[in-house]
Amino acid sequence: MSNEINKTNYPPNKPILIWDGECKFCKWWKTRWELKTSEFVEFKPYQKVAKEFPDIPIDEFKKASRLIDEKGNIYSGPDSAYKIKEYTGDSKWHLWYINYTWFKSLSNSAYNHIAKNRNFYYKATVFLFGSEPEKPKIYWFYYLLIIILISISI
Repeated sequence: MSNEINKTNYPPNKPILIWDGECKFCKWWKTRWELKTSEFVEFKPYQKVAKEFPDIPIDEFKKASRLIDEKGNIYSGPDSAYKIKEYTGDSKWHLWYINYTWFKSLSNSAYNHIAKNRNFYYKATVFLFGSEPEKPKIYWFYYLLIIILISISI
């Protein structure tokens, strides 16, 4: 996880989450977050907006999602997701990320693992929640219930 670039000289008018528009996993979760935060945060693929931030190399956008706030602060990878939650009033995740090295390390490791296995995690997301992020289903609950019932009957 690269956090070397933490500021841009081209701050947006509204916080913007920049994500990989070609990633199905990213799109599913971006859509989910957008439903809850669109009044606070814009969501745009790096393929369309990277040129608006000429001081950020395109490779940085390819590595991880980036949340850029109105002051030009850049939050990367898992912290971009945690910072989005802060806009909805839930700041604990971002605070844990910046205050606890163990949490930051764990978050970065998990993020990197998911980033390297996006296709698998997209399939797992669809399996557990369905293909429509606007109306997720709780399939995971039914799978768990079936496993418990089978375990009890054995």
